[in-house]
Amino acid sequence: MPEQMPAVRLTSITKRFPGVVANHDVDLTIERGEVHALCGENGAGKSTLMKILYGMQRPDEGTIEIDGAKAVLRTPADAIARGIGMVHQHFKLADNLTVLENVILGAEPRRGFRIDFAAARARIREMSEAYGLRVDPDVLVETLGVGDRQRVEILKVLFRGARVLILDEPTAVLVPQEVDELFGNLRELRAEGLTVLFISHKLDEVLSVADTISVIRRGTTVATRLDPGQITSGRLAELMVGSELPKPELRESTVTDDVQLDIGGLSVLTAEGRPVVDGVSLRIRRGEIVGLAGVEGNGQSELIEAIMGIRGADAGTITYGEHDITGWTTRRRREAGIAYIPEDRHRHGLVLEGSLWENRMLGHQTQRPNVRGPWVDRRGARRDTTRIVRDYDVRTPGIEVPAAALSGGNQQKLIVGREMSGDPRLLIAAHPTRGIDVGAQAAIWEYLRLARASGLAVLLISADLEELIGMSDTLHVILRGRLVAEVDPGTVTPEQLGSAMTGAGDTP
Repeated sequence: MPEQMPAVRLTSITKRFPGVVANHDVDLTIERGEVHALCGENGAGKSTLMKILYGMQRPDEGTIEIDGAKAVLRTPADAIARGIGMVHQHFKLADNLTVLENVILGAEPRRGFRIDFAAARARIREMSEAYGLRVDPDVLVETLGVGDRQRVEILKVLFRGARVLILDEPTAVLVPQEVDELFGNLRELRAEGLTVLFISHKLDEVLSVADTISVIRRGTTVATRLDPGQITSGRLAELMVGSELPKPELRESTVTDDVQLDIGGLSVLTAEGRPVVDGVSLRIRRGEIVGLAGVEGNGQSELIEAIMGIRGADAGTITYGEHDITGWTTRRRREAGIAYIPEDRHRHGLVLEGSLWENRMLGHQTQRPNVRGPWVDRRGARRDTTRIVRDYDVRTPGIEVPAAALSGGNQQKLIVGREMSGDPRLLIAAHPTRGIDVGAQAAIWEYLRLARASGLAVLLISADLEELIGMSDTLHVILRGRLVAEVDPGTVTPEQLGSAMTGAGDTP
């Protein structure tokens, strides 16, 4: 009986960019019908490798084989034609279209000159049932939760005939119950003979769902086809970053009696008059991290925007120190010492085409060292960017490179370094470690601990429940725009917190 060829084999893949070798002599073999996890630090070369496999970039050296045959993938269309599909970490869905319209967009089945919606609907329902991806094809995407949106993304690549699915950080925005559902979906896909390449920095999840594991470090493979039953998360972390797996924890209390932010009865309405933040009252003291847990879309973004002055408050007050800042502009709040790590670093945190020193100025362009009098101080901005790169271990060839050239973890460390500069008194940190590896995570947790010890007040919003529990002095749950519970971070479990976030069961 002939030997079965692997679904994908990458051999001696090398990819160079100016001043950087992103991949060097990488080997990776993925067998058919398995869930294969790829682990590595941000900047280790995972994203470049996946872009090569998905046809977004060409390797300088090495070969790609799909089902035993050599493949030259010049575009994603080439990859899709060879059965490779990719679900990106940041979903690419049109909210104003239905599930069906999103799934078939660009691959519409036709009957004559017309789109055959009936055939598409039948096929989507068939795939939904076969793979456990149960989503109504006729609902608008804007009405779906995060877990359902992810299932739509998976359906999109399956609809195009994918037999190998690349999932990039698929659990980054999911609560534990949604993670369990996703893993059930992956097992269904595997049982039907599909192959999944699962990219994640959450090592406990990797050990839970993967059949085999490969590790990439500093651009090259350091371990391939590991058996998850024979390795610990600590050993995986050591292979990735050279040290044991860090944990989010605060250690001793640094909370003072000095209230830095006092929100009273805050409400924010939509244009139609519906409350998205509904009577929220919240206090944060100096030296305290207050965590806010909630399924995305329950008012967290609007609350942040109101605190930052990006969105007006329709009722209630925001007091910062001794000042009522409810009517202050965003610029005035920034200049008064409110720092902000946005939830989406690409849309709101960086100008990707801009250099690192230009990005260091964002949100602080009226303050030293970025200005001298009425003039931009380029020398000062460059000098301080060099300091941030050194102090926050931003791995980059130099400060003149565009932010887009950095890995996600290094982009995030640049933002954290920028926002920690100038001795802020309040930090709004929205998903500060989303989509980054254990090494960058540990670094950002340490920056938060040190800033908290020096008296910084922090509002922490995160989809990582272990992070919220470990890094919060006080922990609130937000549901449909209201604070519905305050839980003890010292005793609550992620499962209890996830239940409270969805409104299921008793409040812990």
